[in-house]
This record gives sequence, structure tokens and C-alpha cells, in this order.
Amino acid sequence: MSPIQLAVDALSLGGQFALIALGIGLIFGVMRMINFAHGDLITFGAYALVVPSAADMAVPFVGAWSAWFLIPSTLGIVMLATLAGERVAFRPLRRRHADGTSLLISSFAVGYLIQSVILFVHTGRPKSVSIFPGLTRHLEIASVRVSLIDVVTILVTIALLLVVLTFLRFTRAGLHLRAASEDFSMAKLLGVRADRVIFVAFGISGLLAGVVSLLYVAKTGVLDSRMGVPLAIAGFVGTVIGGMGNLAGAVAGGLFLGIASTLLQALLPEALRPARDAFVYGLVIVILLVRPGGLFVPRNAAVRI
Repeated sequence: MSPIQLAVDALSLGGQFALIALGIGLIFGVMRMINFAHGDLITFGAYALVVPSAADMAVPFVGAWSAWFLIPSTLGIVMLATLAGERVAFRPLRRRHADGTSLLISSFAVGYLIQSVILFVHTGRPKSVSIFPGLTRHLEIASVRVSLIDVVTILVTIALLLVVLTFLRFTRAGLHLRAASEDFSMAKLLGVRADRVIFVAFGISGLLAGVVSLLYVAKTGVLDSRMGVPLAIAGFVGTVIGGMGNLAGAVAGGLFLGIASTLLQALLPEALRPARDAFVYGLVIVILLVRPGGLFVPRNAAVRI
């Protein structure tokens, strides 16, 4: 594999993990809770693309000519599902001053509810689906063929990260979100409305989950009721190695995990490649033994966005 192709593959996978880690990190920043339903929201967005059917080949709701409708509708559906989960499953518990364990269990319940709905409507059989078929072609870069969907994934990731960074730095809602992430109790004393901040965090997290749904399905062409679980685990691990509560660290951790996975897949002997994930997560254990607070958080530094 050429260095250019390896770099594109690594940045594409790392970009997906970075978006997932950012979505998880946003919720943790303001609620100190890992939303384990995030992966199932990605799955929900993927299945929202197709007509319910028991057949192995799923039929998209709209064709490629309606891509400009497909993208915002999918993002909107996932955002609404995320916000509904916050309103129904998490806000009542917060108002009853439930502890973190209750919120964590609630996130598991939301995830299993989404999985059950998907199984009821679409059955548990994996399906193949084609969306944005034009993205499956290849580009010639320095005499090397790279997949267009990987290039698009990298560009979308960069654009989204810049948009989120701009929002956090230069808007009033972003300022409140950063303040809440740093010290929620003090932020509330200074007039920051808790419900509004958490609502915004869940909205952005849902948007990122919807984007990952589109990119993942466009690249793999496969739907599976548990497809979001390994993605959420990778995003969670990226958040941990980047530093819990540190959004920049979460993004860097996701990128690091994706790049490490791709490099190991390319560099390991062929007989060891099926065990790639064991090497990846073994590396994560070593990192956390050396830097328990995260790879991208300075020692003895306050957690910041």
C-alpha cells in the first residue's frame, strides 16, 4: 500500500472516530455522563435511510437525485431522536437529582430501546444498500488510486470540526457550553441555563451522529442492527485517551485511534492482522498506564475545551 493511500485511509477512519468521540465528549462535558446510546443513534440514522423490508437488499427512501433532501432529512431525524431521548430519559432524572449511575443506566435503556425498534421494523438480518453511488469511484492522486468517499470523509470531518470550534469560541451558546463543561455548578450560579446548555450539547451530538451514519453507510453499503456499537466503543476509547471532558483531546484521541488501527492493519504480518484490534486496545492500555488522565491533557492541568 502506498504512503498516500495509507494516509488517506488513516485520516478517513480517524475522522469518523473523531466525530464520534466529539459527540460523546460534548455530553460528558456538561453532564459527566457517557451516553452509550450514541452508537445506536448512528444505527438509527443509517436505518432511517431505507424503506422497511425483510429483504437482504434495502431500498433507499430517495434516489441519488434527491441527495440534497436525503442529507438534511437524515440529520434532522437523528437530531430529533437525540433530543427526544434527552427530554424523556435524562431531563426528568436530572430534575430529581439522580446520580451518575442512574443516568448511565438510562443511556443503556435508550440504546436498547432503539435496537428493539430497529429489530421490530427492519428485522435482524443485515442488509445491503447503495446511497450516493458516485462516491464509490476512485480518484488519481500522484498516480495512486484512492476512494472518493475517503476523501469526502476527510473534508467533511475538517469542515465539521471547524464549524463546531467556531460555534464554541464565538457564539453565546458556545461560551455557555464551554463554561458548563469547565464547572457546571459555577456556570449555573452565573446565570447559565442548565436545560438550554444540555439541549444544545445533545443537538450537536445528534448532528454528528447523523453525519457518521451517512458517511458509514455510503462507504460500506451495509446495514446491521448493531453496527453502531463498535463505532461507539471506538469513539468512547478516543474520548478516554484524549482526556475526559477535553473536546480537543477527544478529537485528537479519535484521530489517533483511527490512524493507529490503519497503520497496524498495514504493517502487521498477514497472520496477525485478524488480531489487529487486540494490538490497538493493548496500545490503549499502555497509554493509560503511562498517562491515566489522557494522552493529550498536560500533567496537572485543568480540564479545558
